[in-house]
Amino acid sequence: MLYRKNVGSKEGWGRLLLGALIVAGSLMQLGTTPLGLAMAASGVFTALTGLFGYCPACAMVGRKLPRDGRR
Repeated sequence: MLYRKNVGSKEGWGRLLLGALIVAGSLMQLGTTPLGLAMAASGVFTALTGLFGYCPACAMVGRKLPRDGRR
């Protein structure tokens, strides 16, 4: 593994769900306008951080999971 996970499993599921809601909401409300696509891209990024269990922004501030991997 090239990175150390910094997002717990419960938070990961929450990020995945929230990311999907952001994508759906932005595309339904704003359509394929530049703003709608930018918001959908942020939703995809949020979902991917939950899927992979790694958040680059959390890593920049030094967030780490406990050794047992639960949070």
